[in-house]
Amino acid sequence: MMKYLFEWKDYPQVSEIRTKVCIIGSGCGGATLALELQKSGIDTIIIEKGGYYPTSSFDNWELNMAGKISAERNLQMDTQYSMNLVYGNNVGGASVHYWADSYRTPEDRLVRWQEKFGIKHHGPKDLNPYWDILEKRLNVHEPKKEYYNLMNQKMKLASQGLSWSGHPVPQARKNCQKSGHCMQGCAFGAKQSQLVTHIEEFMQVGGRIFADLEADVFGTEDGQKAKKINSLKASVIDRAKGKKNGQTIEILADVYVVAAGGFQSSALLLKQGWKQNLPALGEYFGMNASPMVHALFEESMITYRNIPAAFGIDEFRLARFNEKNEYTEGGFMLMANQLQPGTFASMIPFVGEKHFEWMRSYKQVGGTIGWIDDFSDELGRVEMDGKKRLVQAPDGKKTRKQMLDLLKKQVILNFKVGAKKVLVATVTGIEMKSIDEISRLDSQELPPHSLLMAAPHPFGGCRMGEDQKVSVVDFEHKVHGFRNLYVADSSVFPTGPSVDPSFTIMAFSMRLADFLKERLT
Repeated sequence: MMKYLFEWKDYPQVSEIRTKVCIIGSGCGGATLALELQKSGIDTIIIEKGGYYPTSSFDNWELNMAGKISAERNLQMDTQYSMNLVYGNNVGGASVHYWADSYRTPEDRLVRWQEKFGIKHHGPKDLNPYWDILEKRLNVHEPKKEYYNLMNQKMKLASQGLSWSGHPVPQARKNCQKSGHCMQGCAFGAKQSQLVTHIEEFMQVGGRIFADLEADVFGTEDGQKAKKINSLKASVIDRAKGKKNGQTIEILADVYVVAAGGFQSSALLLKQGWKQNLPALGEYFGMNASPMVHALFEESMITYRNIPAAFGIDEFRLARFNEKNEYTEGGFMLMANQLQPGTFASMIPFVGEKHFEWMRSYKQVGGTIGWIDDFSDELGRVEMDGKKRLVQAPDGKKTRKQMLDLLKKQVILNFKVGAKKVLVATVTGIEMKSIDEISRLDSQELPPHSLLMAAPHPFGGCRMGEDQKVSVVDFEHKVHGFRNLYVADSSVFPTGPSVDPSFTIMAFSMRLADFLKERLT
């Protein structure tokens, strides 16, 4: 019987792998692309640095699952220690621990990408056919009322009571069991992650996956107009130790696609020493920082049950400016928050008795989280210090005002729906017992390392565009100056999509698949 999944124990006698297309990374970008190519008869492999963990191995224990499916156990930070970098390190990538929110990119954002950044071939007419396919394939639908936990019910009430526009969050789920362990990977296979959808189907049609294999060095040869990648050296990861075991494998392909994710793809290309020829590499980077507010209620909340985000508030999705083009408010989405006990404990700024006080009340704690839509003129960057990746978070005057506005909106919302006390998650912690105390936030300047938050939605670093001085890939996702090297993940976005990026990544990958099918068949 043909073998389609390989792990580190399978590699001792392997020195070379040949294929038509080699894709680095198995998340929303890599898995979607791989399936489309393999179905078209193009021999395709996926290599994945992380391990393969089937849903049967998921135990729903928070710390165990962080070790399996979360890179660096979610303990990696940016250079200013402002936020945790949240991404996957496993077959299926971050989709295995994501919330399953599945938004089509808002049309206003796609139009902006076309008009401001000159992006071609990725407009609504180009991408809508892909989303039609993906919605059916991943069973994307609006959640029924039975899937609203109490915090999500309160989100809907707040939307109505405050006259803030909101919506049911489109979900990629099938037969959800309401366990509340979405961030630990769905043990029931109900969440339609890449692991149980595109990856599974990819292997069914003959695609091969090589887990525990880290891309290291590209071999190149010069051409008349552009360089060609002629090989890739990859290192075997000893899964038990989580380290390279010293064995390398050479991968020979006609086409190479980097789909290692928003935090990793630009870093891999930077390791090759290509920054001089690609000055935009690692630049224009953002990650949708997520300030949060915890809220204590009279009733039992148990937010770690049912789906995380059933109802979202989009009233402030687009930033607002005055007649002088000065920022006034908005530029974020508001969602119910869902934190397991260990994560919640780490996000409380206090120590000692004050910390115990919040943990003892854990079942009565709800709260909210916001996804910041980073300003395109205050973005961060990814760079290398030797072999170490450094991530510089976006920052600037507008960004700090935006975060402050987001915190205020969350305080207003939580008190509106009955919170008796809120905790604004700054590093020192700001507790309020009444909305009358909200002015205490006015003195907060919010410099780096002032908030306890995560960064789950990276973008940029390999920005798409026509000019090699300010972009890394062209409109067909091909890296400038190379004949056969492409990028397929959120790192090509010129800005954030202003919503969860997973569906945008998948549609972009299907667009690339069509470009590659024209070239290779």
